[in-house]
Amino acid sequence: MNNTIKSSFLMPKCSLRTLDNYLIRQSILNAITIQLNNFHGKLLDVGCGQMPYKSLVTSSPSKVAEYIGLDFENNAIHDNQPDITWINDKIPLNDNSIDCVLCTEVFEHCSDVEKVMKEIFRVLKPNGVLFFTVPFLWPLHEVPYDHYRYTPFSLRHHLTQCYFTEIVLKPMGGWDASLAQMLGLWVRRKPMGRSTRKCLSLILLPIIWTLGKIDKKDNIMFSESDMLTGISGTARKP
Repeated sequence: MNNTIKSSFLMPKCSLRTLDNYLIRQSILNAITIQLNNFHGKLLDVGCGQMPYKSLVTSSPSKVAEYIGLDFENNAIHDNQPDITWINDKIPLNDNSIDCVLCTEVFEHCSDVEKVMKEIFRVLKPNGVLFFTVPFLWPLHEVPYDHYRYTPFSLRHHLTQCYFTEIVLKPMGGWDASLAQMLGLWVRRKPMGRSTRKCLSLILLPIIWTLGKIDKKDNIMFSESDMLTGISGTARKP
C-alpha cells in the first residue's frame, strides 16, 4: 500500500482534491479510534482491501496481538494481498478463534449480509466484539457490487437475526456533514470542465470544512427526519 493511499485513510485532509471523500474518511477514522481500547488479542479485518487501518489497530492503545486480513482471492476492485481468503463462502478459521472483528464499509457490498454476519459470529470467541461501519449518504460505488444502504433499524434486525447482542449503533455525521458531503461529491464527481471544477472547489472548500466542523451528531436519536452520512456500530457474541 503506497504512502499516498495510507495517508488518505489515516491522516485525511480537507483539500481541493479530497472534497468528495474527506468527511467519510475522517468519520470512519474517528469511529475506529474511539474503539481502539476495545481491540485486543487476535483481530480479523473482514473485507480488508489494502489494509489501510492495520497500523492503527495494531498500535497502542489497542491491545491487538495478531492482525489477519480477510478478502477475496481475486478481488475485482482492489489490488490487495489478504492474509486469508474466503473459501466457498466460508472464513477459513476455526469456530471461536477470533477476539474481535473489524469490518469497514463492507456490508453494503454483501448480497446476503446475514450469511456474512453468521460467519463472523461463528469465528468470534464468546464475548468477542464486531465493529463495523456502513455508508448511508453515498453514490453508487464498486459497481455492480453495491447492493444496499442500511438504516439503523435494518442493521439491528440483521444483527439480531444472526444472534449478536449488545448492539450499539451511532451516526457518523448529521445534517451539516450530509450537506458538506453532498457538496463535495457534487463538485468533485459531477461531470464538468476542469476549470469550472477548480473554481467551484475553491469556493466550496471553506464551506465544506466549516460544515464538517459545526456538524452535530451526538443528538441524533435515529428519529423521524434525522439525516445521516453513515453508521458505525458494535455488537457482541454472547
